[in-house]
Amino acid sequence: MEPFDSLGFHWDRSAVPSIIPMHSVDRVCFRFHRMLPEFVWDASVLEGNPFTYPEVKTLLDGVTIGGRRITDQEQVLNLAESSKYLLSIVKHGKFSLSKPLFAEINGIVVRREALEWGVFRGEGRETNYTPDVGLGEQGRHTPLPTVPGAPELNRIFQQGINALEACQAFEKGAAFFLFGALQQFFFDGNKRSSRFMMNGVLMSHGIDAISVPAAKAHAFNEKMVRFYLGKDATEMMQFLVDCHPEADQIHAANPEPCRVSQADKPG
Repeated sequence: MEPFDSLGFHWDRSAVPSIIPMHSVDRVCFRFHRMLPEFVWDASVLEGNPFTYPEVKTLLDGVTIGGRRITDQEQVLNLAESSKYLLSIVKHGKFSLSKPLFAEINGIVVRREALEWGVFRGEGRETNYTPDVGLGEQGRHTPLPTVPGAPELNRIFQQGINALEACQAFEKGAAFFLFGALQQFFFDGNKRSSRFMMNGVLMSHGIDAISVPAAKAHAFNEKMVRFYLGKDATEMMQFLVDCHPEADQIHAANPEPCRVSQADKPG
């Protein structure tokens, strides 16, 4: 149970499958490349982007879409470029769960969209503004404050990375996504950047990348609200399993997870 205090949340580790279909890195990269338009569209839908799937495919083919806002188009193109960059570094064995790569991914994901991009909050020009996450009628999630140099964010990031070394690949990737989403290391694009890092972990271990289908966007948002409020990642871990392209095989290969009672959960 070592990772919990370092990451800022907990989960029922028995709910994380121990048996995951694994393939060659070339095989999982090929699938990611083949599914890239779908991955980009799914990610854009989670951001409320109005581009349709055919429009995303057309845009990725190099044809601009009339009647759409430039900012929406740029968001789609940033997601596509981030996907291609991630694919390249995984294929060449250069992926690492590190701050420099995390910042580099964020710099592509929210380029010209965020207040600042590619640096932790407080490491750039803006050293006072602290963003928060809207939770609808449940209020807002406020992360650590932005301070010059981001010493606490850097400490927590390294502490979290060290703690994740104790996790197997699927658990490590999923936990990192939720870690980045909760701690809000950047001014914007935290969930997007953290999902790219999650998929980098998975693919570099021969596990197919996960995309949250557009049809599950509402469920994703509801479960993320509960995660922010309760700091319990069990439900989101299970949701990510269900989004895996080989979810049926995973469920068949793993015993029914037991639930941790409220009294048994780590504090």
